[in-house]
Amino acid sequence: MHASVLNGVEAAVTMGQGDRLFADVHGADRAGGKLFDPGDRYISVLWHGFSTLPEPCYAQIVATILLAGVDLFFRGKLEALLPGHHFITADHVESPDMVICDIARVDPDEVADAYPDIPIVGFTNHTDTAGLRRANAAGFDHVLAKSSLDERAPELIRELLASVE
Repeated sequence: MHASVLNGVEAAVTMGQGDRLFADVHGADRAGGKLFDPGDRYISVLWHGFSTLPEPCYAQIVATILLAGVDLFFRGKLEALLPGHHFITADHVESPDMVICDIARVDPDEVADAYPDIPIVGFTNHTDTAGLRRANAAGFDHVLAKSSLDERAPELIRELLASVE
């Protein structure tokens, strides 16, 4: 059996004699059966076939996330925690779907004023209580300690993106 990931979302598995299985990294298969579990993710069978391809199935919303004041090390952590999303900085011309900012490195009021209709997540060190209060007062959607963002990033981003739709 041979498996390969296509675009980080779908996997095509060749089992021999022309039989192929198409699987989705995050979704459930139409029959409800699991193909295999590579670590944390489940890959489920979506389709069995010999001659035609299934319709595309994409499991997650891909968001453009603006990182404001986020250092390079933490950006790498966020990219690993939130695979498939597109990360930009303030020098891009693209409009973000949401903002994640390090409140210790940027002014929360400036970020809130610049992106009034976009969900904003602010984080800082747990000892920076003044920064946490400033971000709350500025109207950020979520304000949390950096360690908590490490733990909750995927669910928090999904929740905020769902509220925007």
